[in-house]
Amino acid sequence: MKLPYAEPYRIKVVEPLKKTTAEERKKAIERADFNLFNIRSEEVFIDLLTDSGTGAMSQYQWSEIMLGDESYAGATSFFKLKDTINEVLGMPYFLPTHQGRAAENVLFQTLMGHSAPEMVVPGNSHFDTTKGHIEFRGARAIDCTIDEAFDTTCKHPFKGNVDLAKLEAVLKEYSPDRIPLVLITVTCNSSGGQPVSMENIREVSSLCKKHGVTVFFDAARFAENAYFIKTREKGYSEKSIKEIVLEMFSYVDGCTMSAKKDGIVNIGGFIAFRNEELYNKASTFNIIYEGYLTYGGMAGRDLGALSVGLKESTEFSYLESRIGQVAYLGEKCVEYGVDVQQPFGGHAIFVDALKFFPHVPRDQFPAQLLGVELYIEAGVRGVEIGTLLADRDPVSRENRYPRLELLRLAIPRRVYTRSHMDYIAAGLANLKERSEKIKSGFEIVSEAPIMRHFTIKLKRI
Repeated sequence: MKLPYAEPYRIKVVEPLKKTTAEERKKAIERADFNLFNIRSEEVFIDLLTDSGTGAMSQYQWSEIMLGDESYAGATSFFKLKDTINEVLGMPYFLPTHQGRAAENVLFQTLMGHSAPEMVVPGNSHFDTTKGHIEFRGARAIDCTIDEAFDTTCKHPFKGNVDLAKLEAVLKEYSPDRIPLVLITVTCNSSGGQPVSMENIREVSSLCKKHGVTVFFDAARFAENAYFIKTREKGYSEKSIKEIVLEMFSYVDGCTMSAKKDGIVNIGGFIAFRNEELYNKASTFNIIYEGYLTYGGMAGRDLGALSVGLKESTEFSYLESRIGQVAYLGEKCVEYGVDVQQPFGGHAIFVDALKFFPHVPRDQFPAQLLGVELYIEAGVRGVEIGTLLADRDPVSRENRYPRLELLRLAIPRRVYTRSHMDYIAAGLANLKERSEKIKSGFEIVSEAPIMRHFTIKLKRI
């Protein structure tokens, strides 16, 4: 008899969760102006808003919390992390930042300056803060993701891939001085947590070298990407995750990272570099925006915890459990007839809101509607990856309508059990049964001029 699946850890500390009634949740979401970010955490039963900084640290990470060296300069915790980044990623230079968007700010300031209206940054479905930093400087993010990524039923194993023809067209249209970098997001969050193949990384790198353009990773979920390369790409099944990671990073000039994902810490980020000259240039901005070079907005204890987390996240047994849990939720959704992005991604299940609410106009934000109704139904909080997140065109100020309207259900690392996944899937199934009775969505009451989805206020139509 084949032994059933079991998590490769045991639970040492538990956090009680509060259950609320549907009526209480209706009042809570109304108080929040139908913005899921505005709900108090104690009003949420299962929180899938993000997998960023919400994971459970191991006993070895907690021991580093106690060992943290809080010296302003030259802390031992910094050198632990420096050695780990070089060992795991093969990057000899790095700058710590308080989180991923801070790393983006420092890097883009280094490569683009305060204002870059003539510049473009090609990539594969840029993350919201990435696009925000680019557009804030007057530059333009150009999405070069393969078309298969936008068909949720397509089973392409690497939907995060960059379309080489699209990228080459951009590289030919713009001179190298107008392309500060090409950014490959691994895994690609905005297209459904989808991985990028090693072959594609290699080909993008080769193409960029040919045109004299720098290549960086947004490496927030690099370890999950490596797992998919091992399990889906020919020639990598016998390689270890650590071997695959080193090869991935050998093709790029550096990376930004929100360490709150595959670093399995609650706060922190960094920029890693292969080139010392670029590191030295970025160091000035890191000191201005973040802090001194050996802490950069992070406490010593968090630097130490991250040095352990990067090693733990590149263990196959951990990744098999983590990605297996996400896939289990995806399989339950499919079983209940809920349309989701397939194949299932590494950190989240993405529900297709256009198929869930085909009768709701896109200017009424069907993905946000799905998130609000799932919260009312089951106390489960997700996040909209659709028109609200796509924001307005910086010139016309009209809504931008992405090819997909998704509700992302991001699974925190080592936090929830299989029973929680069953509960989430059942909540979606119940909601689907009454979806036709939900006739309309929302209109905007007020919004910020950029990255509006974080603070937007809505009202029901």
